[in-house]
Amino acid sequence: MLDTRIEKATPHWAEVSKFLYLPHTEKEYKEAVRLLDNLVDAIGEDENHPLASLMEILGVLIEKYEDEHVPEVTEI
Repeated sequence: MLDTRIEKATPHWAEVSKFLYLPHTEKEYKEAVRLLDNLVDAIGEDENHPLASLMEILGVLIEKYEDEHVPEVTEI
């Protein structure tokens, strides 16, 4: 039996999954970064904004992609 929260979210997941996903390609990564930039512009530092947690989650997903696919810049 599914948790009731998951049952409530299920009808909305098709739409939400269009912007809330772990990027696997450069194209998906760039789209996630663009969305995060838009959220930062709209939300700023308002931790009480309804989309603040979405901004935080996208940041974590982008960071995971960068850790795995973007080489670190080292100083000479």
